[in-house]
Amino acid sequence: IQELLRVMRTIDDRIVHELNTTIPTASFVGKVDPGQTCKELYESLMNAHTSRERIIKNCISQTSPVVKTLKEEREKAPEDAALLKQLRKEQTKLKLMQSELNVEEVVNDRSWKVLS
Repeated sequence: IQELLRVMRTIDDRIVHELNTTIPTASFVGKVDPGQTCKELYESLMNAHTSRERIIKNCISQTSPVVKTLKEEREKAPEDAALLKQLRKEQTKLKLMQSELNVEEVVNDRSWKVLS
């Protein structure tokens, strides 16, 4: 999932470049509609942010019940090492997704500051 998010964040990583190539120079002003081009960039950025947030939240919503169930099973069988290992793995995945949500907020804020 991290690799997918990295690829999906390319538009944010290249926002300055995108803006530089979107806004026409004086010689191209008549050939390109900067308003339309900026609108398309804005929509593309919005779609990217929405998609990434949905993916992260979907992973969190799928992992949270698994962690809860494993915790309940762990209370019933505290000596089960395999269960503990699986619980730790799922907890790590959940924490990773929650931190990705925080990273997403920072990336989005940075992009909007550059765009505005």
